[in-house]
Amino acid sequence: MKNLSLILNIVLLVAVAVLFYLHFSSAKPAAAEGSSVAPGELTVAYINSDTVLKYYDYLKAQKTVLEDKSKKIEQEYRNRAIGLQNEIEAYKRNVNSMTLGQVRATEEDLGKKQQNLQLYQQSLGQQLMEEEAKLNRELYDRITKFLKKYGTEKGLQVVLKYDPTSDVLFAGEAINITKDVIDGLNTEYTQEKTGVQADTTAAKK
Repeated sequence: MKNLSLILNIVLLVAVAVLFYLHFSSAKPAAAEGSSVAPGELTVAYINSDTVLKYYDYLKAQKTVLEDKSKKIEQEYRNRAIGLQNEIEAYKRNVNSMTLGQVRATEEDLGKKQQNLQLYQQSLGQQLMEEEAKLNRELYDRITKFLKKYGTEKGLQVVLKYDPTSDVLFAGEAINITKDVIDGLNTEYTQEKTGVQADTTAAKK
């Protein structure tokens, strides 16, 4: 699903906005009300979003569900299309023996069935798009919720998304938390399936 690699873009945009604000607010004689972190004290980490999406077990499972549903829907449409095609072929074989009234009635009926099939195809496409959009929202909510808890535990103010499409041109491995995030997300997902809760959210190295 080509849209899934864009799920974390909002995280990057928010992070860049925070950095921009904190950098320029340092010129002010006093910190803004409610601000507790000076620009020089920012603790930043990053994740490789493509790697997270590749190894996140929840996403693997949901993609399988979505692909199975897509195959089922495709088969349902194919069956209807084959049924209509068979009716059209039967009409062509028998048209010479039909009265003018029968021809008109049959052609009208086949035309309506063809329109209904097209509407059905559009409905199925819309259904799949809505399912994918729902998965994207759930994926974004899960990852950002985990990062918020992880960041609180680790004392992080910003987590960036780092991949070839992001604005981060360089990031050292020392602040790469991709593996921790994958392990933590998968641990939470396993707990959901088994009903077993752990003491910590993130996997410890």
